[in-house]
Amino acid sequence: MYLRISEYDVKNHRTFLKRTKYESLHLEDLFVGNKITVFSRHLTLVDYGDQYTARKLGSRKEKSLALIKPDAVHKIGELIDIIINAGFTITKAKMMVLSRKEAADFYVDHQSKPFYNELLQFITSGPIVAMEILGDDAVCKWKTLLGPANSAAAQTDAPESIRGSFGHTGLRNAAHGPDSVASAAQELELFFPSSGGHGPVNSAKFTNCTCCIIKPHAVSEGLAGKIIKAIIDEGFQISALQMFNMERANVEEFYEVYKGVVSEYMEMVTELCSGPCIAMEIIQPEPPKVFRDFCGPSDPEIARHLRPGTLRAVFGKNKVQNAVHCTDLPEDGLLEVQYFFKILDN
Repeated sequence: MYLRISEYDVKNHRTFLKRTKYESLHLEDLFVGNKITVFSRHLTLVDYGDQYTARKLGSRKEKSLALIKPDAVHKIGELIDIIINAGFTITKAKMMVLSRKEAADFYVDHQSKPFYNELLQFITSGPIVAMEILGDDAVCKWKTLLGPANSAAAQTDAPESIRGSFGHTGLRNAAHGPDSVASAAQELELFFPSSGGHGPVNSAKFTNCTCCIIKPHAVSEGLAGKIIKAIIDEGFQISALQMFNMERANVEEFYEVYKGVVSEYMEMVTELCSGPCIAMEIIQPEPPKVFRDFCGPSDPEIARHLRPGTLRAVFGKNKVQNAVHCTDLPEDGLLEVQYFFKILDN
């Protein structure tokens, strides 16, 4: 199924885009608050055009916070997969390191609890991954997916839940979810400030690293969790991760080295700004492996013949939609990581 769309400039009273077929937009994408991309333009849906449209498309879509705690960050691939398979859309994601003050702000309601200091120590002991997830009755549905707060109780009463599968104790229970829509809004504001503030710092290390980007087509096809799991299973460490909606000018700058060299340059640019992508800092394992080798040849058809176990062989479709970008030259690894985690994340 595809949609026919048009754009009208209300301010200047003119049609901006005549009604045209657009295959990568679906009916379920059209709800207030969602971000969509139409011909490389990033748009936020702020309201319905009339009451009829509101009745037809209006739903119980909510935003919630999915917070992956330090004890489960190494399982982030499986957890993203669970979130996607449960029908949620991940609209923001960032691996972060909390300061003690940020942790205290987050756990302000637990200040009088005997385990408060232990809680702060744990949540600041390593990177966390904060995600804004969106779906019908998201707050309640995410809490159900998490299971009981005590991991032992979860293993008994809800063994299929996230805490039943990945939790260890009452404290080290893999993930967190807010209790109400109001709490969700408040907690999301701490991690992803709407006021233009920065929020907690990313976890990038900028040493012995290379860059990997999960391309928009792979994100929209729900492959991000599987790709991340494959990277970790191969022995690589993901030391920073963040979802970006790239502007065309930024993509052209990032891909400048390919201009005039790769015939698919323009299509590559269009793909990378066609929707959200996920950028990662990858740390080489010991003994060292070459991450580019694990990504495979840029053409997935060639990869399937020559390197069938590589990321592009398994998840790629064609030379442009080949699942992942990886740094081609070892000396460019740090530069590419810095572009995302120092320049774009500022």
